[in-house]
Amino acid sequence: MVPTNYYLLLSAVLFGLGVVAFVFKRNIITIFMSIELMLNAVNLAFVAFSQARGQTAGQVFVLFVIVVAAAEAAVGLGIVILTARNRQSLNVEKVDLLKL
Repeated sequence: MVPTNYYLLLSAVLFGLGVVAFVFKRNIITIFMSIELMLNAVNLAFVAFSQARGQTAGQVFVLFVIVVAAAEAAVGLGIVILTARNRQSLNVEKVDLLKL
């Protein structure tokens, strides 16, 4: 059996990679992927704590997070496709739809 600390370390590394990618990347698709990576890192931590405590509450919460993340990805990718068609760019700095 793998200790809980290993799961939490992996979760922290994945979350850190997601934050770094979110801060430094300028492509909208990469930013969405980094957000998903951070959500999955948090899900891994929830499952690790749930398994360590012998309860299923963390796993049920992860199920809800996955459902919300899927809805977020669907709506977000729809917005990205619409923006890419209108502006011919996926660069965050070139997309200024809300500026006058």
